[in-house]
Amino acid sequence: MQIAPHAALLVIDVQNDFTPGGQLAVPEGDLIVPLINRLSSLFKQVIVAQDWHPAGHASFASSHPGRKPYDVIQLPYGEQTLWPDHCVQATPGAEFHAGLDLPHAQLIIRKGCNPDIDSYSAFLEADRATTTGLAGYLKERGIDTVYMVGLALDFCVMFSALDARAAGFNAIVVTDACRAIDLNGSLAAAIERMQVAGVQLIPSSELI
Repeated sequence: MQIAPHAALLVIDVQNDFTPGGQLAVPEGDLIVPLINRLSSLFKQVIVAQDWHPAGHASFASSHPGRKPYDVIQLPYGEQTLWPDHCVQATPGAEFHAGLDLPHAQLIIRKGCNPDIDSYSAFLEADRATTTGLAGYLKERGIDTVYMVGLALDFCVMFSALDARAAGFNAIVVTDACRAIDLNGSLAAAIERMQVAGVQLIPSSELI
């Protein structure tokens, strides 16, 4: 399939801490890397999102005495799931998976950099007000369609897809180039939310 020039591939959080052996490993998160590399060769426009937290980030359970990972608390911007410390800036866990091969990627969007606000989405932080600048970049480049792959399907990929739709883009998630955490039914809920929002869910066989 020929990918239209006004489409981009957004590769989300394929980092060591989200793959087996990492602090917040997504099951089989490493298995999608060869497929992502193959898909990327179809696109002239490739953008990479990278979780990039300062130490002591508000989303870390370790920042809240008496709390443990996967507890849910209220922060000033709303409900927040607490996570193990992960993707701390300039640590090996924050680095991209060694097998990821995207030499023609033109932009890395680092998110979660504000110590007080989490950011699942590559477009909009969890306060739902602070933008990353990605939507503006894509529009300046004349891109109207965003294909998404990466980790985790039910968190960062889902929120990126929903925000892409809200920003006016066609949003397409390549499901077999993603993996999910599936925390308390989060995968089924994510799929429903994306479908309701008009996000297309396709297998990679529709592209390759």
